[in-house]
Amino acid sequence: MEENMEEGQTQKGCFECCIKCLGGIPYASLIATILLYAGVALFCGCGHEALTGTVNILQTYFEMARTAGDTLDVFTMIDIFKYVIYGIAAAFFVYGILLMVEGFFTTGAIKDLYGDFKITTCGRCVSAWFIMLTYLFMLAWLGVTAFTSLPVYMYFNLWTICRNATLIEEANFCLDLRQFGIVTVGEEKKLCSPSDNFLRMCESTELNMTFHLFIVALAGAGAAVIAMVHYLMVLSANWAYVKDACRMQKYEDIKSKEEQELHDIHSTRSKERLNAYT
Repeated sequence: MEENMEEGQTQKGCFECCIKCLGGIPYASLIATILLYAGVALFCGCGHEALTGTVNILQTYFEMARTAGDTLDVFTMIDIFKYVIYGIAAAFFVYGILLMVEGFFTTGAIKDLYGDFKITTCGRCVSAWFIMLTYLFMLAWLGVTAFTSLPVYMYFNLWTICRNATLIEEANFCLDLRQFGIVTVGEEKKLCSPSDNFLRMCESTELNMTFHLFIVALAGAGAAVIAMVHYLMVLSANWAYVKDACRMQKYEDIKSKEEQELHDIHSTRSKERLNAYT
């Protein structure tokens, strides 16, 4: 009988411990972190492969080559964009972890308001700093999303030209890279529908794959923007809760102090009456 009671108490203790652990998980921050990681992974992975596909298209069908020396050409710009992608992936991997840690600490501070845990001014300052930093990152991701829409627009035009060239017979469609600013005005890199390179490019799967990779990268950047907005809502709510918790803590401290003072006054008066009676 006693063994069954002990087993029941042990199971109850494990169940309560699991419920307490699950209750301390910041689910809103967890959802935002998953969305951020998914968006950054899509943007960085698909963007990197789309840039590689762009280099292959320019070299194979437009017959462009890297310029010697330190000249800033389109291939150098693409290499710079790849390094920027590497930095974005590393930076937001660390930032997502920091926001999750902040969510755990803030959730613990709210849950343990009436326990031994004390919310410090430093914690509130850290939460406010994260709100400001997340807002700046949201603006940065809006800029990245707008910038990513440019290659999507370019490839959409190219895809439309290829489709019209296959639908309309004996039509002469040309694509000049100068209109997109990829090459200088003095260089003439043009592909027209009667040429073999134009037909091979339109029939290749590389063009279609690169176009769709840029679309997925654009969707990933949009998902990162949504994640930043989600983080802003979570951080703002947590900061407001922590601020109210600090006020409640101060009220409880003042109340307990006043009660202790009243208790001391009553004790002193009781002793004085007892002495006067004796």
